[in-house]
Amino acid sequence: MPADEIQFSDEQFMSAAEKKRVLRAWIRFLQSGCKKTQFTQDLYHHLIQHCSFIAHYERHSFYHIYFARLTPEIFRFFDQFYPQNPGISAEYGSTHWLSARTTGADLNAAMREAAAPYLDSLRQHFAETQRQAELAIAARLLGKHGLTVVPASCPTDVVSEPAGSPPQNEGKVDPIQPQLFTD
Repeated sequence: MPADEIQFSDEQFMSAAEKKRVLRAWIRFLQSGCKKTQFTQDLYHHLIQHCSFIAHYERHSFYHIYFARLTPEIFRFFDQFYPQNPGISAEYGSTHWLSARTTGADLNAAMREAAAPYLDSLRQHFAETQRQAELAIAARLLGKHGLTVVPASCPTDVVSEPAGSPPQNEGKVDPIQPQLFTD
């Protein structure tokens, strides 16, 4: 259901108009692929006040923790809003933020429903981004030691010892080994 068609109720600490504004910001944020420019102050405020997240000092710090770095936190964040999951808070480990007695409970439920079409592709995007970053780190580390990456799909020549010759280490004793097991 489009954000403008959802009927929210006014509450003591949040009006129906504010809820609609936050939901529209939430949808824009997800549609953008979680771009920082779409992480509004209203959205940040709702997350820390009514979705069981701590403040992280300010909006930019919160964004940095969850979206600027490729860490497991981003996936815990997505899990919290995935409608097929129980909605366990990424930070507090409870579902209190979904309680009908919580300010903005109707908005929180709408945010979970609105997130459904985006979360699988966002998870795939961030997982692939993380994979590429890890491969780049591995390639740099191998390069540092004069080695190169050989993709698994490339055929490689098998290197083996000539037939009849004994293995290189046979009969040799590592001088450290006896020291490990003596009194």
